[in-house]
Amino acid sequence: MEITEIYEKPWFKNWPEEIPKHLEYPEDYPVYKFLEETVQSNPDNIATVFFDKTMKYSELWDRVLRLANSLHKLGVKKGDRVGIYLPNCPQFVIAFFAINRLGALIVPFNTQYVDHELEYQLNDSGARMIICIDITYNRVRKLRKKGIVELDHIIVASLHDEISLSKRILGMVTGKVPPRKRIRPEDFSFKKLVNEGNPNEVPDVTINTKEDLALIQYTGGTTGVSKGAMLTHYNIVSNQIQLNNVIYPPIVQGEECFICALPLFHIFALNCIMMAAVTAASKMILITDPLAGRPMLQDLLETLYKYKPTFFHAVPSLYVGLLFHKDIKDYDLTSIRACLSGAAPLPEQVMYNFEELTGANVVEGYGLTETSPVTHVNPLVEGGKRPGSIGLPVADTDVKIFDPSEGGQDKELSQGQEGEIGIKGPQVMKGYWKKPEETAKTFNSDGYFLTGDIGYIDDEGYFFITGRKKNMIDVSGLKVYPREVEEELIEHPAVQEVAVIGVPHPIKGESVKAFVVLQDDETASEEELIEFCKGRIARYKIPRSVAFLDELPKSAIGKVLHRDLRDSEWKKAGRKRSIDG
Repeated sequence: MEITEIYEKPWFKNWPEEIPKHLEYPEDYPVYKFLEETVQSNPDNIATVFFDKTMKYSELWDRVLRLANSLHKLGVKKGDRVGIYLPNCPQFVIAFFAINRLGALIVPFNTQYVDHELEYQLNDSGARMIICIDITYNRVRKLRKKGIVELDHIIVASLHDEISLSKRILGMVTGKVPPRKRIRPEDFSFKKLVNEGNPNEVPDVTINTKEDLALIQYTGGTTGVSKGAMLTHYNIVSNQIQLNNVIYPPIVQGEECFICALPLFHIFALNCIMMAAVTAASKMILITDPLAGRPMLQDLLETLYKYKPTFFHAVPSLYVGLLFHKDIKDYDLTSIRACLSGAAPLPEQVMYNFEELTGANVVEGYGLTETSPVTHVNPLVEGGKRPGSIGLPVADTDVKIFDPSEGGQDKELSQGQEGEIGIKGPQVMKGYWKKPEETAKTFNSDGYFLTGDIGYIDDEGYFFITGRKKNMIDVSGLKVYPREVEEELIEHPAVQEVAVIGVPHPIKGESVKAFVVLQDDETASEEELIEFCKGRIARYKIPRSVAFLDELPKSAIGKVLHRDLRDSEWKKAGRKRSIDG
């Protein structure tokens, strides 16, 4: 689509004059170039802060090159997939850029995954090397030893290597820093690979930024249905440029401070926090567990107070948690000037209360793993946001509303009509990894990515989300597929049938609820079934509630009608039901 055609879209009548409508996106600019240029211009700026230990950009780049050299010696080359199974820590940042520098593909894994979740994505991606933290080392070793996954190399990092001695001792006493794990001779120490690498012997790699992948980012952690979004260098670079240009007042190069309390394995934190900090030549405070401390969130609150961040992008539950902290009024948080909330609906009162507390401009945005992720943001200019709205499309992004009914994916609906949101722009993924049929179904004939989300454009050109086309559950931005939870619950000896849906949650957007039919003469309690799921699936996928029914609603052919269950729960909550295909 021509740029002039996008200018004719309804949202442009409210497009802020301060923010450009069109941007230039370089076609020969790999992701790692952001870091390389920052090092050239601001080598002495602080890049990361971790448990009060700082690392300059020059030091970060040196370690990136050293690790890249060591990985190259281990056989990593362009196109290889390398897994990162790390919490927020400096090693994640180093590994990300080292892998990228070699033209290899980064595959981030959720640190909450249990064995079969990790197994599926390792095998699906074809990653033959993984970089993990020593806390999860035994899990990875066990999978390899059983022959469940094929791994040529396991590289093990430790939080101990990035924390000062005094912090290590205190952390181990308080339980915040677990003991260091011994690495077996056949595996590799992350620290040793960095120390032994030669920064001057990293091979040059030619990267076609529009075609070559930088990242395989999985949309969910399930066996058989999880999809890896193929994000090119061009996708990620373009979205970073788009994101930087919606910030107003503009980012001050070298003088910002970002708090990274969201997990870096998630695309929101990866591009909106880590990459944003790097491109701004500014510091990033890495938080491994934002809920840590007594009372809960105490450590995060003290970090916000100590380091005076200018940006605090988060999910609604973090804003709510801080607002309800008993000592919140004793801490000056007025350094924060902008907050981007995503991954779940932001309650209007939470937005206003956090703005009153900090003086920051808190806005809601929208994005998906498949779009690198940002597609919409409420303008940060005065009077630019609309509570309850996801805002306006970012520069050079075209959005249409399509008929959500079967076969209607090419029929555009009028302004104000509800339908499936379709997106076209430089940030939209190349497709799903090894899933050409899924890819084909996700794009319509005009090349619009069909999000599965239902929404509409209001009279002023602002976009609103009203539901989702499919059954997928969204818990604070983390995707849960009902089928996976159902497959775990059906393993319980007392369960005959089960259906899982998402029900409205005031903070997380949705929570998981299970409807269970018990076998004759069998008994089970809600608490028992919830406990049964623990350790079998990630914590956020575990049902928060269980209802017992005599029978599940079914169609004439015996298909369980999740829609009926969901409609009933949403109506009970006084919320408009989602639209399903």
